[in-house]
Amino acid sequence: MDRIVEIEKISFEKEYEVSLRPINFNDYIGQEKTKENLKIFIEAAKKRAETLDHVLFYGPPGLGKTTLAHIISNEMSANIKMTAAPMIEKSGDLAAILTNLEEGDILFIDEIHRLSSSIEEILYPAMEDFRLDIIIGSGPAAQTIKIDVPKFTLIGATTRAGMISAPLRDRFGISFRLQFYSPDELAKIVQIASKKLNKPAKDDACLEIAKRSRGTPRIALRLLKRIRDFADVNSEDNITKQRAKNSLDSLGVNELGFDEMDLKYLEILFDAKKRPMGLSTIAAALSEDEGTIEDVIEPYLLANGYIQRTAKGRIVSQKSYKTLNIPNDYNEGLFSEN
Repeated sequence: MDRIVEIEKISFEKEYEVSLRPINFNDYIGQEKTKENLKIFIEAAKKRAETLDHVLFYGPPGLGKTTLAHIISNEMSANIKMTAAPMIEKSGDLAAILTNLEEGDILFIDEIHRLSSSIEEILYPAMEDFRLDIIIGSGPAAQTIKIDVPKFTLIGATTRAGMISAPLRDRFGISFRLQFYSPDELAKIVQIASKKLNKPAKDDACLEIAKRSRGTPRIALRLLKRIRDFADVNSEDNITKQRAKNSLDSLGVNELGFDEMDLKYLEILFDAKKRPMGLSTIAAALSEDEGTIEDVIEPYLLANGYIQRTAKGRIVSQKSYKTLNIPNDYNEGLFSEN
């Protein structure tokens, strides 16, 4: 019971984010292909009076996986229970969650790639047959107890799809990779959010924020909130392009959306003089976790061609040299003084 209370507490701690989230597909901007397909699958499930098939969302963080889960819940008129894979440590934790679901509920598991293999084994029959097979005891005295659970929809979210075991991945009937957003899409998101925050942003300010948000709504909204702080301190009723530009410069976010960590990452590759560098070497140089580098720093750089991932390691691309005006015979750090 304590575990369930702890799980539900997580969703309440994120309540401040929910106010900026769209609640239906009409308000949701971006991910058009995913959105249109989901509409069809949801409508079909409702016509058959069935639960929606299990859904897997994967892609870099901040692209709307949790938001889509909430929209699915709203469109299906279903309750949603949220947790994260690291919270499910024992088979009893998962059993408690599943047996407390009601018919048609949606269970959202974030970071689903971090489920242990023993937990996955219990989840398989629950996903396929809506049944729990719990083994009690060990050796010759072991017994398997079968417990029926209500029909539910599991929505899994992950930034590391390759780390999900094949048996678990195959049990998701619906799977989508979320893509980075265009500046125009992000500008619309920023404009809507700025009005909700009672600090309307001008069109050119929205685009300025969007261009520096790495194609990610979560980053765009985070930057918007900080720019709002600058505007409030300066007693400004709205956000102008100049206010957005000055604030973002103060925050250390350049015109490409690169922050200090991105530039340090690129500096390490520039210093390698086009020799591939391994992830562990880069992580050690940055004093950063390898997972953070793969999940947070690299996806945007890779997607936009600033770096390349080879069998021998990472190398900086020619695009980075041109975009950052770095000479090919570069031999000084990006932060060195002139």
